[in-house]
Amino acid sequence: MIIRKYEPSDCPELIQLFRETVHTVNALDYTPEQLTAWTDNNRTLEDWNKSFIEHYTIVADDGIIKGFGDITCSGYLDRLFVHKEFQRQKIATYICDELEKNVTSGKIITHASVTAKPFFLNRGYYVIKKQQVFRNGVYLINYIMEKSIMQFRLL
Repeated sequence: MIIRKYEPSDCPELIQLFRETVHTVNALDYTPEQLTAWTDNNRTLEDWNKSFIEHYTIVADDGIIKGFGDITCSGYLDRLFVHKEFQRQKIATYICDELEKNVTSGKIITHASVTAKPFFLNRGYYVIKKQQVFRNGVYLINYIMEKSIMQFRLL
């Protein structure tokens, strides 16, 4: 498996991976109504692609895409998803390691789902705030989480 930069041709597969992952992996922590509200948005393929291009987006790939993640230049970790068939194989760890290497702001912030919260806690993130987000007429719980990044520079 390689971790590589996003290519626009990946976009349809990433959208499908996102939707399928949310509806299966997150199903233990959210209701079907919440899952649908989370994944059904009015974003077009062009909107998704633009977002992926504007962020530092990477893909875990070994002939099929196993996961992806993206982060902004200011350190906002926007998305981190692993294909439902490849959970618990350290793919999210590899992706997150690479994303975190590209942060120079001193901290990373993410809005973690109930499902993802333990993963981020294990990586040294801490909860700033539990919140309810209103999306498509439904409330979803998530956590604003932060991690400080130590910068070491040689003189």
